[in-house]
Amino acid sequence: MILVTGITGHSGRYFLKELIKNQYDGPIRCVVRENSDTSMIDSSGLNIEKIIGNLDDQKFMNKALYGIDTVVHIASIFYSVTLMKAAIKNGVKRVILVHTTGIYSKYKSASEEYKDIEQNIERIKQENNSNIGVIVLRPTMIYGNINDRNMVVFIKMVDKLRLFPIINHGRNLIQPVNGKDLGKAYYQVLMKPDILNGDYILSGEKPISMKDLFRLISRILDKKTTFISVPLEIGVILARLLKACSFGKIDYIEKVQRMGEDRSFAHEKAAKDFAYKPMPLSEGLKLEIKEYLTKVK
Repeated sequence: MILVTGITGHSGRYFLKELIKNQYDGPIRCVVRENSDTSMIDSSGLNIEKIIGNLDDQKFMNKALYGIDTVVHIASIFYSVTLMKAAIKNGVKRVILVHTTGIYSKYKSASEEYKDIEQNIERIKQENNSNIGVIVLRPTMIYGNINDRNMVVFIKMVDKLRLFPIINHGRNLIQPVNGKDLGKAYYQVLMKPDILNGDYILSGEKPISMKDLFRLISRILDKKTTFISVPLEIGVILARLLKACSFGKIDYIEKVQRMGEDRSFAHEKAAKDFAYKPMPLSEGLKLEIKEYLTKVK
């Protein structure tokens, strides 16, 4: 039996679609919240058991992982330690953890926390003398849905602004990954039981500069956009002012800071080990922008 967390989230729903598409016939246990939309689970036709609980509740997780062979942890990295303790306690053979490339950021305030989490996981394994298999999947910036909180912010800005500010000429590189590609990747790893350990980057097809990304969005939206370069330091100051004026409700400081660094990562290892092949960015953007226009128009 497999246990899945985060199956009602963005990339989790695409993972569920892969399970349905491939008619996965094994038993599945899903941890969901009481207010989660489980309609896709209920109509999936799969052998799914839903359990309601909190991923940060150690006692609950200990019970949830009873009888589990493999875990696919798509929910937040901040629940990974609780999950790993329960997995080791229950003799789980393999855990697939969806973490983040944010751990590599020099600006990310939480990057140290990410590192601490992964170090704690390794410490727990060693303390329990466990040989549990741990596969870490690291998506880059996730897009593909108007609720993704990443690309949709850029789409809205390009849609509304004819004079568009970009940090440091928009030279820095990013490599966004579509949620559909992630759902497929989770399934591919699940179906490769020979992969017991590993650290894999899940990035988009190829790097793109921020300026070229905004140009692509503008072209798909059929907008005429003029770009003006803003020094990183000025951008951070403006983001701080916006946060102060909104009493902390609008906080783009970290997003602005990260626009000053490259966030492109190669995924050759994933391509080699489980045939990972992400879609072109233009293809994924057209789908998201179409959804965006349907919602706002």
